[in-house]
Amino acid sequence: MSNHIQKNSVSSKFLKSAYATISNGMTDEDVLGWLKAQNEAVEVRVHHTSFSRLDKWGYDQQRQCIRHDTGRFFSIEGIHVRTNWGYKSEWEQPIINQPEVGFLGCLVKEFDGILHFLMQAKIEPGNLNKVQLSPTLQATRSNFSRVHNGRTPAYLSFFQHAKPHQILLDQLQSEQGARFLKKRNRNIVVNVAGDIKPAPNFIWLTLGQIKSLMKYDHVVNMDTRTVIAGLPYGNYEKEVVSLFNHLNEGRPNTARHDFLTSTLTGEGSLHSIDEIISKITHLKSQYELEITQADLKSLDEWVYSDTEIYHRDRNFFRVIPVEVEIGNREVRSWYQPMIQPAQEGLCALVCRRINGLLHVAMQLKMECGNHDVVELAPTVQTLTGNYKSSRPGGVPFLDYVLNVPKEQVVFDTMQSEEGGRFFEEQNRNMIIIVPDEPAQDAEQDSMATLPYYEALYGQLPEKFVWMTLNQLGMFLKFNNYLNIQARSLIAAISF
Repeated sequence: MSNHIQKNSVSSKFLKSAYATISNGMTDEDVLGWLKAQNEAVEVRVHHTSFSRLDKWGYDQQRQCIRHDTGRFFSIEGIHVRTNWGYKSEWEQPIINQPEVGFLGCLVKEFDGILHFLMQAKIEPGNLNKVQLSPTLQATRSNFSRVHNGRTPAYLSFFQHAKPHQILLDQLQSEQGARFLKKRNRNIVVNVAGDIKPAPNFIWLTLGQIKSLMKYDHVVNMDTRTVIAGLPYGNYEKEVVSLFNHLNEGRPNTARHDFLTSTLTGEGSLHSIDEIISKITHLKSQYELEITQADLKSLDEWVYSDTEIYHRDRNFFRVIPVEVEIGNREVRSWYQPMIQPAQEGLCALVCRRINGLLHVAMQLKMECGNHDVVELAPTVQTLTGNYKSSRPGGVPFLDYVLNVPKEQVVFDTMQSEEGGRFFEEQNRNMIIIVPDEPAQDAEQDSMATLPYYEALYGQLPEKFVWMTLNQLGMFLKFNNYLNIQARSLIAAISF
């Protein structure tokens, strides 16, 4: 058993940190109090202004988009989409084009044998509650290249000069596929030694503390969630998994047991990795996604004004120009365009034990900004339309999620999207574990009357697949397999 754990040495350190929910005597309430103090210490002002007043930003006649004078940071462009996926084969929309690969990075260090993550209390202009827990480093190439003439981001050099043996995680992961055009960031975790004194708005937290704080609305930001989602926990034999589950006897929780076993067990899944890859490959080859540039001022069904760019039916989202003042940023004031949603969204993972092992119904979803047509998404993901007014059966499994009994819900919070580009965008995040078997008298079960109910116990629709958490962890090692909404939910899973 010890040799098996040794082979998973880095993974076991992450797992050990995930179990540690209190460090240095700090409870969730203590960290929340620290965040509140950080919030009160900084003045933040975000004003809706006009495009004509955006300093250093403007409409580029040649490129037919809104861009920064330097040509860096990002641009708001128009695209024309053609696809044979779904009910709508062609449309136009604005999208963020930011080809730079930025850093989303955490420094980690062992204290008393437990890995701690250096977290930042960071303010973004679009955050609902101003301050959220961010990775150690959250910066685009334009930011850390100091195109804005501001200060160099704190701790940047630790990531730029990290030695191979220090890098515990290194992945390229996608951003929101409906908002960004093929955007990716480098998700990286670097192990450091020696004394590192946290700056005033930084704090050392265990992985367990970060996960615990995700049960509160709008505390852990999207960039933190995508980094910790990719952390490996290793593959273990049954007796080792039983040992880890034994550690949970002091805080019995069936969901924690199921999550841990599904995460650490490499055998017993309904489908093999090869079968899942074949299914994804089949869909990628069967469906097409063609993106061409369009004039931002002349998009079909979109209105371009000096104060906003919006859909004529006031659906989906709008682009707004803002003036920002934040006291503790590398640059204290600036102008920029932002994306504001028309409504909140809903993202949910629906899980079920199959042959005693927890599986997740993952959706294969096409979004116009995807690198390679489809990515694995949550069972339910509704971000660009009002899910509360959707017709019954219009979105697979949505009716089940909205009517699910409370005892099946193991996670339910409001989480923010990335606040540097999105203005006050929030999504309800849910994780649900359905019973192993349908109700004995299904005709009298109110859930049985909902569309797609039977699919949870029979054959999933074509664009869905059952996967264990261990399998999802394997796919997270590679680029462009799991979308950011799926990663956000995976990050919330605790043991």
